[in-house]
Amino acid sequence: MTSALFDEAQLLRARVALASEVDRGSTVLSSRVVEAFLNVPRHPFVPVFYREEGGLHRSWRAADEGWLREVYADQVLVTEVDGVHAEDAGTHGQRGVATSSSTLPSLMADMLDALDVRPGDRVLEIGTGTGYNAALLCHLAGAVGVTTVDRTDQLVAAARSRLHQAGFEPTVVRADGAAGHPSGAPYDRIIATCSVRRLPQAWLDQCAPGGLIVAPMGGAVARLTKLAAGRAAGRFLHRPAAFMPLRSGEGTCPQVPEPEASRQRMTEIGARVLDDPGFAFWAGLHLGPRLVRDGGNLYDPADGSAARLQDHLDGSSTVALAGPRDLWQTVEAAHRTWLARNRPRREWFTVEARPEGQFVRYTAPDGTSDRWEF
Repeated sequence: MTSALFDEAQLLRARVALASEVDRGSTVLSSRVVEAFLNVPRHPFVPVFYREEGGLHRSWRAADEGWLREVYADQVLVTEVDGVHAEDAGTHGQRGVATSSSTLPSLMADMLDALDVRPGDRVLEIGTGTGYNAALLCHLAGAVGVTTVDRTDQLVAAARSRLHQAGFEPTVVRADGAAGHPSGAPYDRIIATCSVRRLPQAWLDQCAPGGLIVAPMGGAVARLTKLAAGRAAGRFLHRPAAFMPLRSGEGTCPQVPEPEASRQRMTEIGARVLDDPGFAFWAGLHLGPRLVRDGGNLYDPADGSAARLQDHLDGSSTVALAGPRDLWQTVEAAHRTWLARNRPRREWFTVEARPEGQFVRYTAPDGTSDRWEF
């Protein structure tokens, strides 16, 4: 066991350091959430993780120098690359993209604080991952009320074992996260640790009236209250959030095609404009929920439109286009509007889910309102 390599004083100091860092990073964090990070260890849930070196993901284990420091830092720890778990990776390294990770602790803390878990609550977590967030939920609600689901037998078995060793016995189930877990419904709280384009109907159906749903959507985290008649409404948290997408029966994410070289034009705003998380959220609302972004490349699988940005050494930028629409023209127009509206923050937007659709709304101080369908 990894704890055998470290004494109790080292592990306690590590937990205190992480809890203090998480607490400093938020102005609204409840003492109960900070206490959970202080009392629930992270290291049993990430015995091996990846670090990137020269384009390769190499596994990092407890015996490696600095492992404990990295585990208890406020950072994301990648635990799976293209379906290969860090424990199973060879010494040669792994190429590919991250497919599972342990979330940034300070972001976990903000989401748990927004979830407002009370002792005795029935909680559903979508995306078990390492099991660390489920352990925090057990500390806050009591393990008997916590259900957590993930997509593969290996993830579920590993998380169940680690939770058991850490003294927590929630219900851990292999299931399609989009379907929730109906046999345990209704839930007072539902939290997702993966991003969705829109809230699955199953989550809305399985949330109890007055319950809360916290889920990443559109590069931000939405917090909604379940209302009557199958509705839910709320706002977005203040901080940006980049999560891996929910993987379910929807299939794999489409690849951005290569635009035709003949359809090129100049643009006053380059690809880096989308690196601003405030504008990226605003632009995403204008581009639509199905848009695929890969760096400065955009693709809408609905009609095959694509845009590929290139920034040049002289400071100019060009865009190559494919499909029936000029996607980058939409970004340019959105950027002008965003500046004219004085760069509205994501926490000023409301989000609503109704039987007829899901919508995001922004109301300016002068009373004018914009609405987008998710």
